[in-house]
Amino acid sequence: AAAALALLALLAALPARAEEIVGALSQNRVSITTTFSGVELFVFGAVKRQAPPAGARLDVVVAVEGPADPVLVRRKARSFGIWANAEAVLISAAPSFYAVAATRPLVEAVSETENLRHRIGIDAQVRARALDPSFDAAERDEFRRAVIRLRRAEGLYSEAAEPVRLQEQRLFAARFALPANLVAGDYRARIFLLHDGAVIALHEDVIAVRKAGLERWLYALSREAPLVYGLLSIAVALLAGWGASEAFRLLRR
Repeated sequence: AAAALALLALLAALPARAEEIVGALSQNRVSITTTFSGVELFVFGAVKRQAPPAGARLDVVVAVEGPADPVLVRRKARSFGIWANAEAVLISAAPSFYAVAATRPLVEAVSETENLRHRIGIDAQVRARALDPSFDAAERDEFRRAVIRLRRAEGLYSEAAEPVRLQEQRLFAARFALPANLVAGDYRARIFLLHDGAVIALHEDVIAVRKAGLERWLYALSREAPLVYGLLSIAVALLAGWGASEAFRLLRR
């Protein structure tokens, strides 16, 4: 209730437009520690309008996107009885995490043109470029789908189990489960307001996902002093091996 009142006060202070959307996040910073097991993100907001709702169908779509990086995808082939890497396709842009939710199924809420323009759906987020010029569009699409399939299995790509809840064509809310295997970086939360499948307003927020505590120290050490990090890793492995052997020796007595 307090969040809704705060949103309504913010709406009153915004400049007048035909219709727009405002949103907020339950948290704008996520700390990855050694005990991090994931976190739930709550996205909420409201629609501001200067006139009664139009007759068009109103939809709200919320998407949370992680940092995007190129991904090299290889296909294995059997040669002389041995499975080895064969053809490769470079996925020029693939977000490390992507989750989307809408007030109704995405294919009904967003037109195909708007989906491609704003890259709202998971399929539109992943773009493939072939390294081998002999690959046709169908083969490149096969590699692109493989990336989506693998990251879905890892819980990194998803369409939220719960749809966006829209109350009285004004207040909305959505929940997302961020998994434990998040990549550190700046995540983007986008909130789309649509009329009959067309985007008429967009609101964006940034979520800073950072390593903290021991995780941050080890990550910084591996990047800034790789030799020290390697020697430390060897020392820890030797110590763990010696400790295990001593424990077994004592148990056998």
